[in-house]
Amino acid sequence: MTLSILHITAPGEVGGLEQVVLSLAAGHRQRGCRVSVAAVMEVEPLEHPFLSPLRDHGVEVFPLVYPGRHYLREQRGLMSLLQRIRPSVVHTHGYRADVIGGGAARRLGFPTITTVHGFTGGGWKNHVYEWLQRRSFRQFDAVVAVSRPLAEKLEQGGVPPKRLHLLPNGWGRSSPPLEREAACRALGLPRDGFHIGWVGRLSEEKGADVLLDALPYLSELAPVVSLVGDGRMRGSLEQRARDLGVAERVRWAGVIPDAGRLFQAFDVFVLSSRTEGTPIVLFEAMAAGVPIVATRVGGVPDVVSEAEALIVEPEAPVELAAAIRAVHDEPGDARCRAAAARERLERDYALDPWLDRYETIYRSVLHLPVETEPV
Repeated sequence: MTLSILHITAPGEVGGLEQVVLSLAAGHRQRGCRVSVAAVMEVEPLEHPFLSPLRDHGVEVFPLVYPGRHYLREQRGLMSLLQRIRPSVVHTHGYRADVIGGGAARRLGFPTITTVHGFTGGGWKNHVYEWLQRRSFRQFDAVVAVSRPLAEKLEQGGVPPKRLHLLPNGWGRSSPPLEREAACRALGLPRDGFHIGWVGRLSEEKGADVLLDALPYLSELAPVVSLVGDGRMRGSLEQRARDLGVAERVRWAGVIPDAGRLFQAFDVFVLSSRTEGTPIVLFEAMAAGVPIVATRVGGVPDVVSEAEALIVEPEAPVELAAAIRAVHDEPGDARCRAAAARERLERDYALDPWLDRYETIYRSVLHLPVETEPV
C-alpha cells in the first residue's frame, strides 16, 4: 500500500520544527509516498522560506491563511482539505496543528500522529495553548517524543504507553558548508579572532541572555559573538548587552536561511537553552565539526556526551564562561571532541533509519502488519 501523508503545521521562522517537517516530507516523497503539507499562516505566505524547499522536493503544499483567531474557520478549512485529498494518515506538528488540525482529522475519522518537539513556555497565552495541546495528546493514535525527558513527561501526562514512541530527530545534510573565510565574510566577521556562535529563536527558553551574561567573564579573550536568529526578545537582549558593557562584542545577524552552512566561522558553538527537545541546531554544529558547549537540558545529554561536547548546567553564566574559555585555551582537546561528535552524528542519527521508524509508526496506526517500538 502506498502511503499518503498529510503534515499540518503553522510555520514561523524556519527553525528545528520546520526542518523536521521538511526532512520527513522530502524523505518520504523520495521513497514514493504521496506527501502533502498544510501550512497554516496568519499572513499571505509570498515566498516563505519554509515552502519553497518543500516544493523543490516534489511535496504538494497547501498554504492556508487565517489571520487572527479564526479557529473555527481554520478547522473547517482543514476539514475541507482533508476531504479533498483523503490522506492515509495525518501528522501534526506544534500546538496549533495538534489542537485544531488533529481535531479536524479525528472528526472525519482519519488516523492521527503527532510529533512533540518540546514546549516553549512563556506568557499566559502560551500556557493556555500548551494546556490544550497536552490534553489533545491522549486522543492521537500515535505520539512521538523527540527526547527521553519529553517521553517521560507525556507518559506522566496520560498518554498511553502503547501509543507513545521515543524517536529522536534524524539528520541529513542537504547544503555543503562554506569554508571559514567565506562563512566569516557572510556574517561580516574578521577572519581572525575568537568567534562564538549562537543560533536560535530569541525567546526566553533559548537562553541567549545566559550567553550575554557570560561575556563579562570572558573579556580578556575579546570574543566576537554572532547571534543568528530573531524573536520577541531581541530588543530586551540588545539592552541587556548594553547594560553589561558587551554590546560592541555582539553581532545581531537576524534570521539566515540554512544557517548551518556558516558554522565554520565559529570557534565554538554555544547552545545555552533552558529547555529543548532534540535540537536540530546541535546536529548542525556536530556536522560542521565545530567545538560545542551546551546546557544539560532535554535530549541534549542523549545526543552528546562529555566525550563530544562540554556540558554545563542551564542558567549558569559563570560555568558557561568557563567552558567557553576551556575551548579557547585547549584547542586540541576541543578539536578531538568535535571530531567525535561528527562521528556520532553519522553513526547514530542517520536519516534513513529515522525515516524507516516513522514509516513503521504510520503503518501501525493504519493497522498494517508491522512491528512498532513503543517506549
